[in-house]
Amino acid sequence: MIGLFFGDTDFSEVVLKNIKKLKKKYFIIDFSRNFKFKKNKHAHRISIGKFGKILSLIKEKKSKKVLFAGKILKPSFSTLSLDFKGIYYMPSVIKAAKKGDAAIIKVIIKILNKEGIKVISSITFNPELALKAGNYSKLKPNKEDLVSIKKGIKYFNKLNDLDHVQALIVNDGKIVAKEEIGGTRKMLIKLKKKTKGVLIKFPKKKQDLRIDLPTIGLQTLKDCKKYGLKGIVLKSKKNIIMDKVKCIQFANKNKIFIKIV
Repeated sequence: MIGLFFGDTDFSEVVLKNIKKLKKKYFIIDFSRNFKFKKNKHAHRISIGKFGKILSLIKEKKSKKVLFAGKILKPSFSTLSLDFKGIYYMPSVIKAAKKGDAAIIKVIIKILNKEGIKVISSITFNPELALKAGNYSKLKPNKEDLVSIKKGIKYFNKLNDLDHVQALIVNDGKIVAKEEIGGTRKMLIKLKKKTKGVLIKFPKKKQDLRIDLPTIGLQTLKDCKKYGLKGIVLKSKKNIIMDKVKCIQFANKNKIFIKIV
């Protein structure tokens, strides 16, 4: 029996589809904003403050492993209802919330580990979503693009553990934009004019690759076209590509490269 901690975004639905296909026994703890899995008889809506109830459910289901998929948003702590375990663990969750949504999940993982529950990779049942090194589009980076890619990778390698940068736009060997807590799309929207740059998305230093792999989808490709970007670069086997076929088709049609290094 696998426990599924699901949040928003389509990724959680893709994971569930494969788990059903593999006929794995599962239950869902639905953390999505609008209870998106309410029609699923195996779904449970439990507040993030009810740690006691969450842990009891996991033990009741005799589950040894859980995975996280989809974006789990920061709750409103002022209105959060707590049980005994929630009161005990909530200070560490609130402290983590100041660093962003991903930090909250990391704290929850530590709590689960402390309670003897193992957290497995979000793509355990969907390994096809993470691509290995190669060029996945007809268009390939030219010499100038390769210089920009090298510059971006060098920047990522120099980041320290406290940096939260997960994406860069590099143009003509110069970094012209960095992703902040708001995400990749927000970074792109801030561009004042079209750039012929390259979008590079790499994991952050000491990032928990079980839960927070850099992700792109068709919307990312559409945004790249809108803002004049030439291509996307991801790290081998440390990425998630949603709607892979559609992404590649769109990239080929619009002369955008997709490179995994």
